[in-house]
Amino acid sequence: MTGRELASLRQRWTAYGKLTSLTDHWYWRPGWRADRQFYTWHLTFDDQPDLHDLVSQLQRQLALPGLDLVPLDGLHLTMQGLGFTDEVSDADVADIVAVARDRCATLPPMRLTLGPVDADAEGIGLLVQPWDQVERLRCAVREAIGEVWEEVPEPAEGFRPHVTIAYSGSPAPIAPIRNQLAELRHLPPVGTTVRHVTLIALRREAHTYRWTTIAMLPLQG
Repeated sequence: MTGRELASLRQRWTAYGKLTSLTDHWYWRPGWRADRQFYTWHLTFDDQPDLHDLVSQLQRQLALPGLDLVPLDGLHLTMQGLGFTDEVSDADVADIVAVARDRCATLPPMRLTLGPVDADAEGIGLLVQPWDQVERLRCAVREAIGEVWEEVPEPAEGFRPHVTIAYSGSPAPIAPIRNQLAELRHLPPVGTTVRHVTLIALRREAHTYRWTTIAMLPLQG
């Protein structure tokens, strides 16, 4: 674990220890509503049995009031938003995907480690490391968008790779969850190989995220 990842993990756990309650993750952010979808680039984690085993083990211990567990087929790492599907033209999507495909093809598959648990007021995730590989891929996606659009959505700064395994679904007391997490932080992380980045149309269904895959770009370098 590098200095940045370790510092983030320690700082966030210290901050989590000072919380008195959860924050409901499912408030409606600007522009979102039940019938709207959003184009965004994600890493997804199908066919990752070691990761699924770890998440299942953790979630069995986290079936607590206030938490909405993420289905295994809903595990993801949010990379880079593009825009609401009713505001982005099909032609722009095709152009951005074409440029991104060429750029991503030059990058090698990423060998990442996921874990230990890393929590905040809105949910519980797994620390992803090393960050620099994910940042390099995100930069390639942002550069592809920048070749088609004058402005790239979302700030380049402030990106923290993580994979959420449970969202805070209500402002429940945090002490039982924090006590359980203290017992789970020792579980060893697992390795996974990411071989593609995916453009999806994301939607909300009840207290979970679902999506339709628009394009899957291989990392072949």
